[in-house]
Amino acid sequence: MTDTRMRRGRAALAFSFLVQGVAFALLVTRIPAIQDRYGISDALLPAFLAAVPVLAGVGSVVTERVVRRVAPSLVLRWAQPVVLLALLAVGIGQRTIQVALALVVFGLAVGALDASMNMLGVSLQRAYGRSIMLGFHAAYSLGGMAGASLAWLGAHGGWALGVSYATVAGVLLPLALVGSRWYVDAAAGPVGEAGGTGSGRGVPFAVLLPFYLLMSFAYIGDSTVSNWSAKYLQDVLGSSEQTATVPYNVYMVMTLLGRTLGDLGVRRFGAVAVVRAGAVLAAAGFALVAGAPGVVAGMAGFTLLGLGLCVLVPQTFAAAGRIGFEKGGPAGSDAAVARLNVFNYVGFLVGSPLVGVIGDAWSYRGAMLVPMVLVLVTVGYARSFEGTGGRYGDGHERARAADVGRDGHRL
Repeated sequence: MTDTRMRRGRAALAFSFLVQGVAFALLVTRIPAIQDRYGISDALLPAFLAAVPVLAGVGSVVTERVVRRVAPSLVLRWAQPVVLLALLAVGIGQRTIQVALALVVFGLAVGALDASMNMLGVSLQRAYGRSIMLGFHAAYSLGGMAGASLAWLGAHGGWALGVSYATVAGVLLPLALVGSRWYVDAAAGPVGEAGGTGSGRGVPFAVLLPFYLLMSFAYIGDSTVSNWSAKYLQDVLGSSEQTATVPYNVYMVMTLLGRTLGDLGVRRFGAVAVVRAGAVLAAAGFALVAGAPGVVAGMAGFTLLGLGLCVLVPQTFAAAGRIGFEKGGPAGSDAAVARLNVFNYVGFLVGSPLVGVIGDAWSYRGAMLVPMVLVLVTVGYARSFEGTGGRYGDGHERARAADVGRDGHRL
């Protein structure tokens, strides 16, 4: 194949991450329009919003079982169109039951999509023998920014929800189907890397427990920024309503920048150093936000958060996948990624209400210290990331990519 097939597989997977970023951003940024279209009450809205990550967790668990029989690329090939079609259904339905069913399908498909995308990303990184995982998540961040921009255009242009979603689905769905032809299930690691050959069912829960916690903590931090940055800047630091929208945009730009450059950092300094630096930067960002005397300092804190948090999730997937591979071969890696993926939804669900409860009971400045402490836990576990991102074996040189695929044929 070789190099050509892997390059195509890498590009196709990056596009899949980008499409997922667009789709998810289009859903969450148009929540008010969805609520108005279906007449969903404020009391009922949280149940609708919570259902998506809960069902996504279910979809991820199911995917762990499915990939014991079929390749993750096949799951991804069909999950992505289902996500886009479910998004379209949200935009064109007429009754509450219709949007409820559409969100059920969307949530389940998102779980399968997230799990299978990261399975392929981890296996491709293993085959390349160097860090490429952050680049995939950079594509997701870019897609999220594009989706949010499209949502803004739709809202300010007065476009009907169905028109916005149909346009995006009509463009991205055929492109995603064409791109799926080049997905690569690169099961083996670099030449000379040892790996298990088990079914993947024997990966002990305790071995991956630190990564489950770190994934949850990273997403608690992320959901704190996405849900509370605007309110914090306006209510606590006294900014204008317009200025309050800036921190999250800056956070997203820094996330994209950090992930775009992150793979180079991992290759040069190693995953341990990058994860440790990211956790320290994120903790410093939360500390700066909590103690900010004014708007400028608050924005600086959210800028640091984008640079710090952005590396933690991709590296956690890569580390868990590596350990799963060592314990149970390719199937062990897939199982580890699917289980870990559940905890990104756990963090997403916990983060926003956690900050809200602490903020109401104590203060919102104090609430920002909670994700700070949680993120700092990552520093203590940074050594667990050793060997991740291309520094295999003794780490003195990068191994060449393997030519063996999941089915045993030459790539």
